[in-house]
Amino acid sequence: MRSVCVIPARAGSKRVPRKNIRPFLGLPMLHRAIRCAQRSGAFTEIVVSTEDPEVAEVARAGGAAVPFVRPVELSDDFTGTTPIIAHAVRALGLAEVADALVCCLYATTPLLDPADLARGRAALEADRGLDYAFSGTSFPFPIQRAVRRLPTGGVEPMFPAHITSRSQDLEEAWHDAGQFYWGRPAAWLGLRPIFGPQSALVALPRHRVQDIDTPEDWDRAEALFIALERAAGDR
Repeated sequence: MRSVCVIPARAGSKRVPRKNIRPFLGLPMLHRAIRCAQRSGAFTEIVVSTEDPEVAEVARAGGAAVPFVRPVELSDDFTGTTPIIAHAVRALGLAEVADALVCCLYATTPLLDPADLARGRAALEADRGLDYAFSGTSFPFPIQRAVRRLPTGGVEPMFPAHITSRSQDLEEAWHDAGQFYWGRPAAWLGLRPIFGPQSALVALPRHRVQDIDTPEDWDRAEALFIALERAAGDR
């Protein structure tokens, strides 16, 4: 079975310039993702989808293949993940390979445990009815008790019926961890929604989930990475 990791890594990033290849504790961020994919043992191929020659060079230096150039029209701020991976599926000749699995792994996932990537593959292999398996984590506080800030300076409950409910009486809520999305070629090509009944959520601990969209996010991710490495070394 072909099991392909596709790492989208375009050049543009406004809030953290060129964050996909910026050094993260001495190693290009993209190399962190490639290493995670390699260590997971879940893939027969690891490729990077990019429109940028420098990113492609960094990807190859990290051990990934760059067998195609992503079109510029799929490299802007507004293109979603699904059409990018659908393009990769076609470019890699996987459109007619029924038993292949294709995983989108984001480049900015330095806290991801390789074993969790492997759990995503196992989820799809265990249930042929699934289209996707994606990383998710739970909210640290009940979203049913959320409030919104008003222009007048006050606040109001988003869900008035639950604002006085006890935390333990409310359903736990989950969100996309933004790290990986395993899928079948037909699902990617059909642009099927990732978040639906045919998708399995692979639960990650909250301390391994960190968006990296600002310099503050970057600093927090580095601090968490150091703490996790230290904890692993103390075992």
